[in-house]
Amino acid sequence: MPFSQLGLDERLLTALSNLNYQQPTEVQQQVIPHVVTGKDVLAGAQTGTGKTAAFVLPILHQLLQQPSTGDVSLTALILAPTRELAVQVFNSIEAYSQNTHIKSALVYGGVSISAQVDAIKQGVHIVVATPGRLIDHLFKGTIDVSQLKALVFDEADRMLDMGFMDEIKIILKRLPTERQTLLFSATLDDAIFKLSQTLLKQPEIVEVHDRNSVAEPVEQVVYNIDADRKREFISYLIGSKNWQQVLVFTRTKQGADVLAKEMKKDGLEAESIHGDKSQGARERALNDFKEGKVRVLVATDVAARGLDIRQLKYVVNYEMPYIAEDYIHRIGRTGRAGEAGLAISLLDFDEQYLLEEVEALLDTRLNQQWFPGFEPDLTKERTSNNKNSKAAQKKRAKQRAFGKKTGNRRGRSK
Repeated sequence: MPFSQLGLDERLLTALSNLNYQQPTEVQQQVIPHVVTGKDVLAGAQTGTGKTAAFVLPILHQLLQQPSTGDVSLTALILAPTRELAVQVFNSIEAYSQNTHIKSALVYGGVSISAQVDAIKQGVHIVVATPGRLIDHLFKGTIDVSQLKALVFDEADRMLDMGFMDEIKIILKRLPTERQTLLFSATLDDAIFKLSQTLLKQPEIVEVHDRNSVAEPVEQVVYNIDADRKREFISYLIGSKNWQQVLVFTRTKQGADVLAKEMKKDGLEAESIHGDKSQGARERALNDFKEGKVRVLVATDVAARGLDIRQLKYVVNYEMPYIAEDYIHRIGRTGRAGEAGLAISLLDFDEQYLLEEVEALLDTRLNQQWFPGFEPDLTKERTSNNKNSKAAQKKRAKQRAFGKKTGNRRGRSK
């Protein structure tokens, strides 16, 4: 199906042609017709499926169908959990609206608010914002939402995971109740459905893959390895196989810094990225990674959200995430737009229960293997871990059989 069959404005079709977009992805085919007709939508779509265009294109189309009166008012608000994702969405809007009069503004924290105020004063149709900075503008009265017609939550599951529910409630109180609302999430769980019930009116539900699944082009490999040999192993693997652009996940900010420092000692150009670093430092590290100046980017879960790295082939779970859904978000950085990807997880003895929770979420078993020369030391004395006991494993299996959640909801590091 070509984009022309979706009924989009000719100016948008020209922009898509200039960008060499050939055919709409599955999520675009399913979502765009619903949005164009004004329906609320709940969409389960992973990173790399083309979900941004699925909501940006029909919103632009709706704006282009409105009669031009000369007045410019904020019509659409797009909320994103992180600065990086907000920038990505804003850049997409700019690219798709290149042949139009539509104006947009980008609003996020960590930078001066005055430049954002100046841009908004010029008149904008669309604002892309992170929740915290949007609230700053609402309290200051620098953003007028009285004429808002459309509200989009991008990566809503991550907003909930990051604790933005209070901010969301504050924002909703300021918005018109009569509006179109679109909610996009990589995972559709009970929390997302509960949120959708408060936000959406008779929504169309779109799921382009099996619920809580991983993109098909991603090969998943799990290596059993002792914790104290993980860094040596991953440095060896990257060097011996000459991998370029490897995204490595740790659970903590300190862990990211230490790992990047040690990998530099191994002769690999590595940088860390996390919430304690300034926006400028994060952008420099990311740009260096994209340009190939940095070979390894070590990131925490929150800091990596919204990273748009095309043709990223390698993702490494240096430590398994405490929250199983984060596994999907992590390896969703690779295998984008049908490209092949490899996701490697380094699993030590004490992380077995975390792998179980990932397998339960995916409803599949991930084969574990040893790498020659880095086999786990079976003679090593193991620390007591009640979560890996047979009784604990049996209890979790029973909980899953009855559909109960077993996830360890520890907080994550930014």
